[in-house]
Amino acid sequence: MIVVGLMSGTSADGVDAAVVDIRGTGHRLDIKLLGHHGRSYSPRLRQRILHVAECGTVAEICHLNALLGEVFAKTVQVAITRCRVKPQQVKLIGSHGQTVHHLPESIVERGVGRIHSTLQIGNPAVIAERTGITTVSDFRSRDLAAGGEGAPLVPYTHFLVFRQKTAIRWVVNLGGIANITALPRGERFASVRAFDTGPCNMLLDALVTAETNARTTMDRGGRLAQRGHVHSGLLRWLLSHPYLHRSPPKSTGRELFGESYAQKVLAQARRRHLSLNDLLATGCHFIAHTIRDAQKWTNAVPRDVVCGGGGVRNVRLWAELQKIFDPILVRTMDDCGSSSQAFEAQAFAVLAYQTVHEVCANVPRVTGARHPVILGSVTPGLHGFGKVFGL
Repeated sequence: MIVVGLMSGTSADGVDAAVVDIRGTGHRLDIKLLGHHGRSYSPRLRQRILHVAECGTVAEICHLNALLGEVFAKTVQVAITRCRVKPQQVKLIGSHGQTVHHLPESIVERGVGRIHSTLQIGNPAVIAERTGITTVSDFRSRDLAAGGEGAPLVPYTHFLVFRQKTAIRWVVNLGGIANITALPRGERFASVRAFDTGPCNMLLDALVTAETNARTTMDRGGRLAQRGHVHSGLLRWLLSHPYLHRSPPKSTGRELFGESYAQKVLAQARRRHLSLNDLLATGCHFIAHTIRDAQKWTNAVPRDVVCGGGGVRNVRLWAELQKIFDPILVRTMDDCGSSSQAFEAQAFAVLAYQTVHEVCANVPRVTGARHPVILGSVTPGLHGFGKVFGL
């Protein structure tokens, strides 16, 4: 079936829609990307998302939930049109939603027990109503209910697309948060290891935004970082963060590495009288270092490292990754016949496909869940579930 996947990440800079043709059953799928459309958020909308993620009121989150549903629906419609696919050909939408809070570490509640929670907004009822297409959403909650962290989930699709018969391979997502998937040789799905390594673009964007008084919200292409030098003292301070020394399963987000963390980094940089260029250069080296350090948790040296996400366009970050992994080859998903920009959205198309086919698509060894589960909640489209299954 043709499925549209939607992804809005931790950086909250926009939503990506991937139109995907998926065939097959079980864990043996043929996945073909038909097209991709990315919609950037306006500066005001992005600021509203970042605000509610840190300190939003119930009313603000309630409104934004509906608003993002509208934005997601329009993005789907544009993607379908640009791919020259008829709306009636699309059987399913898989929407990750916009994470506004993620609390995977258990909190003990008297009389209830340990509680794990996460919240993604972008109302699926609005998406299904505007498009008429059955929508799968809320992918993380079932894994959390089964004792997992609810993240990362994209490693499942990493395994389907990038595994090698005779070599260990790492797949790295350079998004707002960086995460790594260690793929074993061959078909050993249960042996996949993956986790969030720490902050990535989210940190770099926050530093640029603060130091330019929001005149600029990102170091486009890594040009500023390219002109800077790594400061060893700040690097040591960055690498001392407790999250980096926790063993997997683990996942993270703005709760640990959001605005308050960025302000602490800036305070450390100002104490050392660092320029913005040096601060960003040190940040890029720090990110590469945390990714390379994932080897101590995987106990595996990869033959190559395949990277996707917005960070592949940061020339300084890319240079740091190549240097720190040398002589291991570091390349992009595009070099491997996939799409760095569209892959996460494509992954949620795959997860939605597996949901309606009743296939468990979490990886318990990755998330820490007690057992495999079927992910997501289903909101029927205009013609109910019959359109999905051809009934």
